[in-house]
Amino acid sequence: MRVLIIGAGILGASAAYHLARQGLDVEIVDEAHQGKATMAGAGIVCPWATKADDPDWYYMYASGARFYDSLIEGLRAKGETDLGYGKVGALVVAEDRSEFHAAAERIAQRVKDAPEAGEIRHLTPAEARAHFPPLREDLDAIHIPGAARVDARLLSAAMVRAAVTMGAKLRSDYVTLKLDGDRARCLDSNGLTIEAEEIIVTAGAWASQILRPLGLSHPVVPQKGQIIHLRLPGVATAKWPVVLPMSSHYMLAFDDSRVVIGATRETNSGFDYRVTAAGEHEVLSAGLNIAPGLANATLIETRIGFRPAGETMNPILGRVPGIENLMIGNGLGAGGLTIGPFAGSQLAKLATGQATDIPIEKYAPQGR
Repeated sequence: MRVLIIGAGILGASAAYHLARQGLDVEIVDEAHQGKATMAGAGIVCPWATKADDPDWYYMYASGARFYDSLIEGLRAKGETDLGYGKVGALVVAEDRSEFHAAAERIAQRVKDAPEAGEIRHLTPAEARAHFPPLREDLDAIHIPGAARVDARLLSAAMVRAAVTMGAKLRSDYVTLKLDGDRARCLDSNGLTIEAEEIIVTAGAWASQILRPLGLSHPVVPQKGQIIHLRLPGVATAKWPVVLPMSSHYMLAFDDSRVVIGATRETNSGFDYRVTAAGEHEVLSAGLNIAPGLANATLIETRIGFRPAGETMNPILGRVPGIENLMIGNGLGAGGLTIGPFAGSQLAKLATGQATDIPIEKYAPQGR
């Protein structure tokens, strides 16, 4: 069977990798858009701290985190080492004491069924700063050792490379879809058909444009995120944990003396690929409030990504009713870097007629 995947972000890359592992004929088509969420995203894998309480969504979120261990092991077995992934732990902090205690109770309940989270500890402010030195001096923390950070562009590239090594084809092109009876057909930029028995659209915030010629009103729009990267020259940051202040902002560190503060969540942004004064101010203010020790860091870049935001938190995964050879993976929003690899593996199972690991029927896309 030949499968065409449109979009090589973290979800599409995962679908390609898992299909190639099964020996299928896979082609990945991707276009170099500015602002791809995967290219900008600095991800945190720590579902146990989220305030979101929808049980089905949380089950998907936690499954995404649990999936990472086998994913990383499999990629390393294929010779991939530049993965941008590190299980560095997380510090959950909150300025409001009642919110801190609520987070502690929530985390304690969730980790009972999640041994991968590790042993949870309450750290004093001094202990918390020993893990993440720029933190404020008055913040104690909940330490979750099983949390991880992800550089999405590195992980996605590794999955695509592994898929290509196993026989998948990769092309950079602008494609369009058209309806041919009850099946979708894909045309390349020269108007030539790209043959495929199954088509999977994992095109992030651009999926609505691709699906519109099929008569589909896809309920996903771009949500702009501005993410600031700082450098602390000469400081060893590789083992610093993720910091989760129980707000929409976060901090994480990478191996090259770099600390990332994210991110704005700008609805109705369209594809406005600009760093704005308001966005810089929001992110830096939030970050320096929690970690004033970053004040003298060098601001090296601000990345912009357009999250594929749906009408609800729920992802959109599965076959499109009325179009027999079309599947969609989209709408992961801010949870994309946790859920994406797992969701891609589920689309691969769906394409090959296998049972998915969790029920995904409720996430099915809308039909025509």
